[in-house]
Amino acid sequence: MSEVVVTSQKNLQNEVRYGDGHSFITDEPREAGGEDAGPDPYTLLLGALGSCISMTVHLYARRKQWPVETVTVRLRQNRIHAKDCQDCKDKEGFIHRIERAVSVTGDLSDEQHARLQEIAHKCPVHKTLSSKIVITDMKDEETLESSEAGEFF
Repeated sequence: MSEVVVTSQKNLQNEVRYGDGHSFITDEPREAGGEDAGPDPYTLLLGALGSCISMTVHLYARRKQWPVETVTVRLRQNRIHAKDCQDCKDKEGFIHRIERAVSVTGDLSDEQHARLQEIAHKCPVHKTLSSKIVITDMKDEETLESSEAGEFF
């Protein structure tokens, strides 16, 4: 399992470290009080979903030896009142809604295009975001040591 470590920097910027020495900066746009030095959290979320969709479609097409040239995934996220959501069963509170459009280019038949659209709904990140998610506190030694030192609330 991979681990990501996020450390606050100046203002609203954070350094995100992952893998073997990789890192990038996240931030908020200027209108939200940031300095626009990197993607905001929702942009990262949409980027993760879009990347997963593209990779899943490419891997499936590669396995089938279908001539996919490019996969383009457009995504938008917004929050709406549940009562305004025609597709939702629960009508209370707010719903986070992600809209997407997947476009695949290549010398593909209509049937292949249709199948790749189905496959796009099966990427692991889509499945994760569509399922119940449980977020828990880590109980490893590093977290316990930091917590005991008073670094956490």
